[in-house]
Amino acid sequence: MLPFFDTDILLYAGSLDPLDKEKRNVAAELVATMDFFISTQVIQEYISNVLRKPSLGLGEANIRDLYNNLLPHLVIPVTLPLVRQAWDIKQRFGISHWDATILAAAKEAGCHTLYTEDLNHGQNYDGVQVVNPFLE
Repeated sequence: MLPFFDTDILLYAGSLDPLDKEKRNVAAELVATMDFFISTQVIQEYISNVLRKPSLGLGEANIRDLYNNLLPHLVIPVTLPLVRQAWDIKQRFGISHWDATILAAAKEAGCHTLYTEDLNHGQNYDGVQVVNPFLE
């Protein structure tokens, strides 16, 4: 089963910020060697971060590259039923709406693994295990 990647993985994979060098290496390796799922939320968060954080060293060309490189990856749309499922996950685990929506999208895709640094490493959220690749 393919994993699900949170926005931070894609951002670190392309970041030119010297403070992110180790994370960039880990994330770039993941993106280059694995097939994965993402969601429309991940795409929107990526664009938002690229446009408002110049320290990443990313720009509009990187956004175009993301679109071009999405072709081999499955993108899960954020629909009303998915938002409802996210609300249930948020209530159950006491996490943010945005993290719950990522988990709901991963679950919708049938993923058993979510790569992110934003949730508890090793925790299982309704069948989706969180892996923080920057800790390993």
